[in-house]
Amino acid sequence: MNGQNRKDITAGIEVNIVLKADQRTGKLTRGIVKDILTNSSSHPHGIKVRLTDGQVGRVQEILNSKR
Repeated sequence: MNGQNRKDITAGIEVNIVLKADQRTGKLTRGIVKDILTNSSSHPHGIKVRLTDGQVGRVQEILNSKR
């Protein structure tokens, strides 16, 4: 599942994000969502989130949703 729709993302799920510094390379960082930072219902580059370790990036892939 991609991370373009806010309704698919909740705190506590595991995701792959791309950090601002890694946008050119596309390197992904795995983590657990702490906060959702994007207010709109969708975003073409991925919903911006803060991980539990404090890193901020856009969701590229949802790995484990707890639904």
